[in-house]
Amino acid sequence: MKTRKSLFILLLTLINTTLFAQKTDVFKPDFIKARMEKVTKWQLGNPKHQLTDWTNGAFYTGVFAAYETTKKQWILDSLMAMGERTQWKPGKRFDHADDITISQTYIDLYRIKKDERMIRPTLDTLKKVQTTPGNEIARHGISWWWCDALFMAPPTFAKLAKETGDKSLLATSDKFFKECYDLLYNTEEHLFARDASYLKDKNGNIKLESNGKKIFWSRGNGWVVGGLVKLLKELPKDHPTRAFYLNNYKEMCKKLLELQQEDGLWRSSLLDPAAYPGGEGSGSGFDIYAMAWGVNNGILDKKTYLPAIKKGWEGLNTLVQENGKVGWVQPIGADPRRNFDAESWEVYGSGAYLLAGSEVIKLK
Repeated sequence: MKTRKSLFILLLTLINTTLFAQKTDVFKPDFIKARMEKVTKWQLGNPKHQLTDWTNGAFYTGVFAAYETTKKQWILDSLMAMGERTQWKPGKRFDHADDITISQTYIDLYRIKKDERMIRPTLDTLKKVQTTPGNEIARHGISWWWCDALFMAPPTFAKLAKETGDKSLLATSDKFFKECYDLLYNTEEHLFARDASYLKDKNGNIKLESNGKKIFWSRGNGWVVGGLVKLLKELPKDHPTRAFYLNNYKEMCKKLLELQQEDGLWRSSLLDPAAYPGGEGSGSGFDIYAMAWGVNNGILDKKTYLPAIKKGWEGLNTLVQENGKVGWVQPIGADPRRNFDAESWEVYGSGAYLLAGSEVIKLK
């Protein structure tokens, strides 16, 4: 029964995707810009979390990408208003990667305005991270113990290192990243487990999906591959660990390419897609963003990846409602979920869509 339901949903999605693509050219720059504006406007008008929450950190990276793409003054104004409301401060937990995600947008705005107060609280926080062991190390042995952290924190360190010239920030980020990689990256599957609890349970057993495959969460790996893009954009060309990050990025993109479904989207569980009906919007958005960036920068083979990006962008746009709400987004969680549908939305789903659009529009 579950298989029949999954096939029905897949068929319905494919039909919707085909009909949508037939009546709309989703690759026209005017369409992409207009759709990005609509998604931005709807999401700004429907807040859900504290401004410095990691969810908004991910969303506002997309909003800044929308500004860069459209150059609309109202988007820049909304970004500046957000920073003024937060007093340009990260979240309260100085050592938690989630709480500095919002700082990526502060630094992006600093690059426009050159006002030091926009980055001073973040710089103070990162310097404290370098000198003061926090709760995360005490509890987990390492600072970045879950894969999401690799989207949240490394780009913040790298952006600030570029602006201040402080290379010690890159050294700290390299150390923390490698600890997470060594713990969670599966060198056979080329995917990240969400955290150590998905490697083995309390009894020492490996957690498996219903088909016997290991559990690899779509958005979790979307966080990582999207974070790798944002990190690589900031790292100096001669940085000693750049090749490591580039190889990690290429390996993940190759694997994600294999796991894309016929509707162009990825299921919330990457290795057991049949058990999770419906393409998931946030993981798919980050994957499309990452692949499109790779093609645009000559890192990924265009002939190999462009068809997947096109199919993915077409599929992703079927999840966007007329008012700009991005649906089919899995709620907050730490693993694959089934409890979402066309009406399910979260701010990071909008952020992922906006990041994807900012790269798709550059495709030749």
